[in-house]
Order: sequence, then structure tokens, then C-alpha cells
Amino acid sequence: MSTEPAPLVHEPRIRQHRPAADFLVDRPRLDTFGVREAIRVVTIGLVLGAMIARRLLGWLASTLRRGAERPTRREVVADGIVDGFERLGPMFVKLGQLIASASGAFPRELSDACLRCLDDVPPFPAAMARRIVEQDLGRPLSEVFLEFDSTPLSAASVAQVHACVLADGREAVVKVQRPRIARRMFIDLRAALVLARLLERRLESARVVNAVGVVRDLYEVTVTELNFLLEADNQSRIRANLDAFGDNTEVVVPEVYWEFCGPRTICMQRLRGVPLDRFDVVAAAHADPEMLIRRLVKVWLEGVIVHGLFHGDVHAGNLWLLDDGRLAMLDFGIVGTMAPPWRAMVRAMFYASAFDGDFTPVALSLRELNLFAEQRADDSAIGRQLAIVLGPILSGELARLDLQVITAALLDFGQRRGVAGPEQLILMCKQLGYFERYAIELAPGWQLGRDLFLLRNIFPDAVAARVTQHGISLPDN
Repeated sequence: MSTEPAPLVHEPRIRQHRPAADFLVDRPRLDTFGVREAIRVVTIGLVLGAMIARRLLGWLASTLRRGAERPTRREVVADGIVDGFERLGPMFVKLGQLIASASGAFPRELSDACLRCLDDVPPFPAAMARRIVEQDLGRPLSEVFLEFDSTPLSAASVAQVHACVLADGREAVVKVQRPRIARRMFIDLRAALVLARLLERRLESARVVNAVGVVRDLYEVTVTELNFLLEADNQSRIRANLDAFGDNTEVVVPEVYWEFCGPRTICMQRLRGVPLDRFDVVAAAHADPEMLIRRLVKVWLEGVIVHGLFHGDVHAGNLWLLDDGRLAMLDFGIVGTMAPPWRAMVRAMFYASAFDGDFTPVALSLRELNLFAEQRADDSAIGRQLAIVLGPILSGELARLDLQVITAALLDFGQRRGVAGPEQLILMCKQLGYFERYAIELAPGWQLGRDLFLLRNIFPDAVAARVTQHGISLPDN
């Protein structure tokens, strides 16, 4: 593999004007259990049971009507589960989003039904939003904003977004955390942990999807997502990283207005556009929809391999085609951080896929990460096995990428070689699942792992040589 170093980018000093204590994460114990949690366990069971039963009764009634198109029983049960998630509130909507983003790890019927959890949820009253902003900023709204729209632009599981106009006339939006959500979500997480343990004892399917691990993952996401200053910092860093190479001008991240941010409030530049999954609108508005996906994945992949900080929740509500034709990445409540050894491993994977087909450096990277139980294993042999598993994944068409097959292949490889679970890679693969959905509609036939445009800032010398050798023309941005 090429020994050329990945470009070094200096981390922007985003936090310099705020004390470190503002960025501490509150980590209440997950494994505690009291009266509130016990009541919640019973409530969860009753709500899920009732919603599944209601769906099944409707399904049975439909069988009596001739000509009615019948979903499968598994689809009906999945819809009932998601009905229950929506009734149970923000934490369970978040759980649904996690399931939707990990389509390969859960039954297809459930992950498809959980796509509903990506839609807006009912908003909370504007008076509460105003009060939270005033408490965070320590002054009346009238001193900060010329206008503050009482009707939210959108409402999600953790927060809602209000349009506003700053005192200097700039248009902005304010993301406001739902009131009292932290306490409710941690009670729900503790109750969910108890239920997950019970399910794993009784159901093989719960053990296969690692139900307890799912709850623990959700806890880790929640503790960081509830401090909005951390999200604002991640957003500012990723925005700064876009400019590292000067060729990502068609992708934007909204500017954070730090003087109007707090633990439960983020104020940022307002952008206008449509979500990327409005495929008919996107295709009509842009002459080359495939280029949109290529630009997004290029920026995202540079975050993974070069900067070590990448968007960890790229569902369509967080990716927009703007009115001016540019692309926007939004909502940085969930980000992935890739440590240098992991970056080296992923970098080796893509180099092998794009240039020489030699996965031995990937095996060497895995060994350096102490992920092999067999310390005497032959790296060349492991590299050949990785080529069998990863080669078709990276060099094939993203639109035909089957994450369930990929997940099974990687797990099987890990079990045979004694590889521990790489959490950082799991989040990365979840995002590839989203890009897969977009590519099916906008970029069929596109080969992610062999697209030199994506890799030119990661392997500049190797890409330049290949471009010269084959007379290839790459887009400017």
C-alpha cells in the first residue's frame, strides 16, 4: 500500500471562549432500578401489547374482505411495535431511529416499519420553547431576536426547530430541547434494559440482535446528545473541516451562532431546501443526481479517514438539496469519532479496493489494534480472507449493497478470526446503509470503492498517478 500520509488538518479551536465544564457529559447510572422504572416496564409491556394486538385484529378482519391486499403477519407485528414506540415517547422514537439506521442487524420488516420514526413528531408548546431559550441565554427573547416564530419548522424526538431573525437582521433557526426530556429518557432506558435482558433470556432473535447492546448504544448516544453545546461544537468542527482541501464548495454545514447557544439551545444559520429523499423533486431540480451522492460521500469519507470526525446520522432529514443547488449536512447530535489506528485500517481497506487489491495492510492494521485472538495468524492469509469478504462490498455497486449479507459476512469473519466488535466501524457501516437507500434512487450503478473522486484528498499521489495513466477527468468539486 502507498505510504503517503493522510493529510493533517489542524483542529479548529472552537471551544476557546467557553469553560471546559460546559462540555461535560452527565452520565446517570443505567443499571439502577426503582419504582418509576418498574411502573414504566409495565407500561411499556401494556402499550406494545395493545398496539400489536390492535394491528393484528385489523389484519385478521381484512382477511374477510375479498380482494384486500394483505401484508404479512411479520409486517403487521412490526407496524404494531412502531405504533407502540410512537405512543411511548421520545426515547422509543429514538430506538426506532436506531433500528431504522441499522437495517442489516434487524428483521427487514421491523427496520422498514421504523422508518416512520424518522418523520416529525408532535411539537411541544411554543411558550415552553421560549422559556427554555430565555433560561439558557439568561435574557428575554426580545433582547436577542427581532422575530421568533411560534410555529416550529420541524419537531423531532429530542428537540424542535423554530425560525427566528437575529437583532442584526440575519435569518437563523433555533433548535430547542424538549422540556424535562433527560429525566424521562433515562427512566425509559433503565426500563428498556430490564426488558432487553428478559427478552435475551427467552428469545434467540433478541440474542442475535444483541438487545442489551442496543439499549447500551442508545444510552451512549443519549448522554452526549442531550448536551447541545457538544452538538454545536461537533457541527462547527465539521464545518471547518469542509474547507481543509478547498474543493468541497458544493457541500455546506450551517454556521453556529455561539453567542446564542446553551446546553439546551443551538442557534445557527438558516438554510432552505428539501430533504434528499424527495427523489422526484431532487431529480427534477438537479441535472446530475449521481453527483449529489458522490459529493456527500466524499465529504463524509474524508471525515472518517482524514479528520476522524464524521456525521453519524445521515438519514434524509439531515441531508438537504438547497434551493441554490448546493447540499447541506444538518443535525450533528450523533457523530462518529475515528481514532488514528482505526482511520489507518479503513484507509487501507479503500486503498486495496481502489488500487492494488492487497488487503494484507488491513490485516496488519487489525493486528495493531489488538483485534486478533490468534497472535500467530498469517497476515497474508488473513488479507486474502478479507479480500473475499470486503472486496465485493467496496468495489460493487452501492445501490446493490445488501447490509444484512455484509453484516453476516463480517460477523462470521470476526468469529472465525477472534476479532472483537469494532464499535466505530459499526456506526460507519450504518451510515453506508443510508447512502445505499439514496443511491438506489439517484445513483444506480455507481461504485463507491473505486470512485477516484472520493479518494483524491485521501490518496492524492495515487489518484493523480491513476488519473494521468488512464486519462481520467475528475470533477472540480
